Amino acid sequence: MFHINVSLFSKTKSLENKIDFFHDKLLDAAMTFKKAVRVFLDEGRSEDYKKLSKQVKQIEHDADNLRREIENSLYAENLIPDLRADVLHLVENLDKVINKFDEVTYMFYIEKPEVDQAYHIRINELCDLSAECAENMAKASRAFFRDLSSVRDYSQKVYFIEHESDISADNLRKAVFDSELPLANKLQLSNFINEIADIADIAEDFIDELLIFTIKRDI
Repeated sequence: MFHINVSLFSKTKSLENKIDFFHDKLLDAAMTFKKAVRVFLDEGRSEDYKKLSKQVKQIEHDADNLRREIENSLYAENLIPDLRADVLHLVENLDKVINKFDEVTYMFYIEKPEVDQAYHIRINELCDLSAECAENMAKASRAFFRDLSSVRDYSQKVYFIEHESDISADNLRKAVFDSELPLANKLQLSNFINEIADIADIAEDFIDELLIFTIKRDI
């Protein structure tokens, strides 16, 4: 199973490029998100952080436009009709991850949480895990369109990293609630931890569906 090494795009170069660009946007969002959180923890809502937050917002905006173009191409040009519904569903769910990167980055910008230095390393580690989960999700998704034999490998990485993300988030929440911080601070930090960990959860849900679609292509 998952032995096919045939692109879906033998006659749809324009669509291929758009979907490639869409995956690139997701990878850009993940990298910019990690950098933004590091800057926030070091500098707070500084000018550098504002620039990075705007970059994530622009990536999200560009991805939305690409998603609409992909949807229009699939319907207007009647491209890959047998898999059109699956492709649309995958693109919409990829977009959810990009939206989540933007949402969490904007939360830091608006709420300006006070994060004790003691938690900086662990929050960065959680961000790295969630971003890495999304990055491998993007690679698995790209493989779905180009090389089914690689889908399972990237999918297994997502499952492994998501599990590590859960452990990291649980340990971090426990440390926060065991601390002497005021309850309001604990609750705010816990909410941020949940939001960051949700990125990995969304990626895992995406992979669950991607593997089903991959089996359908391989039949």
